[in-house]
Amino acid sequence: QQDWSTTLWLLPRIGTAALAIFFMVRPLTLLGLDDEGARSLGVPLGAYRFAGLAAAVALIAFVVAAVGVIGFVGLAAATLARIGGARRLGQQLVMAPLIGGALLWAADQAVQIATGPQGDLLPTGAITALLGAPLLLWLLPRLALGSEAPTLMAARLPRASRPGLMLTAIGLALLLLLGLALLYGPGPHGWTFAFGDELQPLLSWRWPRVLAALSAGAMLALAGLMMQRLTGNPMASPEVLGISAGAALGMMVALFALSDAGRPVQTAAATIGAFAALLVTLAIGRRAAYAPERLLLAGVALTALFDALILVLTATGDPRAMLLLNWLTGSTYGVDVGDALLTGGIAVCLFALAPFFMRWLDILPLGPAAVQGLGIDLKRTRLLVLLTVAALTAASTLIVGPLTFIGLMAPHLARRIGLSRALPQAIGAVLAGALIMVAADWVGRTAIFPRQIPAGLVATLIGGPVLMWLLRRR
Repeated sequence: QQDWSTTLWLLPRIGTAALAIFFMVRPLTLLGLDDEGARSLGVPLGAYRFAGLAAAVALIAFVVAAVGVIGFVGLAAATLARIGGARRLGQQLVMAPLIGGALLWAADQAVQIATGPQGDLLPTGAITALLGAPLLLWLLPRLALGSEAPTLMAARLPRASRPGLMLTAIGLALLLLLGLALLYGPGPHGWTFAFGDELQPLLSWRWPRVLAALSAGAMLALAGLMMQRLTGNPMASPEVLGISAGAALGMMVALFALSDAGRPVQTAAATIGAFAALLVTLAIGRRAAYAPERLLLAGVALTALFDALILVLTATGDPRAMLLLNWLTGSTYGVDVGDALLTGGIAVCLFALAPFFMRWLDILPLGPAAVQGLGIDLKRTRLLVLLTVAALTAASTLIVGPLTFIGLMAPHLARRIGLSRALPQAIGAVLAGALIMVAADWVGRTAIFPRQIPAGLVATLIGGPVLMWLLRRR
């Protein structure tokens, strides 16, 4: 900013939104109750939710239009206000903006002092996460958690009368797609099926990528299902633990610190980064018996911190950053036979362990009281589920990069078609995740042949509209 024009443009708009929110303090407080309690008090839920969202969206739009996208402040400021002692909504609405303003101001001043006239080379939004994430992680153990209410996500949705028939249909669709991915593609004479001698040289290129995509999609889908049932949060996905971002940070360190970082070195560095992030998250959640709210906040803070570090380094224009960006988009470009077999072997081993968790995954959404009432060690159960999620996420991330949408989307797709119990939903999610990733890899390498589109981007383009359509049908 070079003058007061942006500030003068923002002030009346923020003031109008703040005044609207001031008049909604009491209704928004009542919205903190469950739906039945709020309705019994005569609160029109739809109207007030729409009004609250409209005010929030207006604030976001004003800020983005004025200064660009600023991430992390909205999460960190609200959480830090709670940690600082603001219990009532009115107190939080006063403290959170003050904390957010101070955090962003400190980040902007730090950039200017550190870089001088070249301060525009470093994004202030990334520096905000570098300052705020460590503070949030340090204060997070002091966050007082309320009682965890049971969340019966599956009970609100229709159940399939014949889940076996539905799973068989998805499995057949996956087999058909595998045949297309291996046999059908563009060639010198247009799109053709390859057989016999013509197929042999193509298979050595196609099947490792197909196997890696199938294994990665299936593992991320199972990890997402376990995260959503563990936390009772339908928006939970494996990357919120910070594991994917930790793997990316480890690979980034290897690329920038070593002159000749080959594939084995990159994989080792990414492994170390992934499990270092997991250890930090587990250390923060240990005292609270790995309570879901604390784990999600710690994972989001770690992800924001690592993403900020990556963004700062890529902003320097170093050519090595392009290698990292290709991997971050979720690509199967560099997969060879060894990588594919390793990923497939790890997937088979982890899937063999999955049936032992199904009883826990059926019970965990009922809430801590029900779990402990059934004689289950809540802390140990959460830890084992988290370790399995970490292994599934790390194994897929190391090969094809952080695919940030599969773990969120595949469990929802399985649940929307009526698979409500843990085991059928897990099988459906695994098949759906594999189906989407194989389709994404096939479309990505054939749609604009000889150029390619990263599989992670194609998976989002395919799965996003499908998920929105299923949500709209509810």
